[in-house]
Amino acid sequence: MLIALAEEGPRGGSWVIDGGTLTMTSAPRTDLFADPMGREGEQLPDAARLVGVPPEGDFTLAARVTVGFRSTYDAGVLLLHAGERLWAKLCFEYSPQGRPTAVTVVTRGTSDDANAHEVTGEQIWLRITRTGAAFALHSSADGDRWRLLRYFTLGAEAANRVKVGFMAQSPLGEGCTAVFDRISFRREAPRDLRDGS
Repeated sequence: MLIALAEEGPRGGSWVIDGGTLTMTSAPRTDLFADPMGREGEQLPDAARLVGVPPEGDFTLAARVTVGFRSTYDAGVLLLHAGERLWAKLCFEYSPQGRPTAVTVVTRGTSDDANAHEVTGEQIWLRITRTGAAFALHSSADGDRWRLLRYFTLGAEAANRVKVGFMAQSPLGEGCTAVFDRISFRREAPRDLRDGS
């Protein structure tokens, strides 16, 4: 990694870095999700995360993610965090149908949640890219050919103050362990976000 990571959010859960592998275990019933049906004044969910400030300009963060699924919505997450109600998640998540699934969530006040595709096997590659003031979320079965899942902005101001990193979540469960390995951080974006490169 080219960025220094620090823990943010409420205390709870744990993480350890061994060589190039990050293992995170969430606290029970933790999440970052602002339900569009939520009541005004309702406390916003929060979860411990490991994030850092990227250098200015374009960047790409990628990792292979393995999750010990136990409960619905357990997930390992690549995270963009720009404020209390401004973030984006790229998740390897356990769906209500009991299937490992690639999921994206973009939160601007409330969360916009989209299930992208089910995953065959126990691992998936996830990638976050900043290009200009925009962000792209990709998944891959092999870390070579990438599928664009989401292309969006959090606003020009947010793009310049965003933090990037990792999270494990277990909104309904007693905790979830996610392993991030083959982590890479590059100060560039793919030339074409849609061609699989």
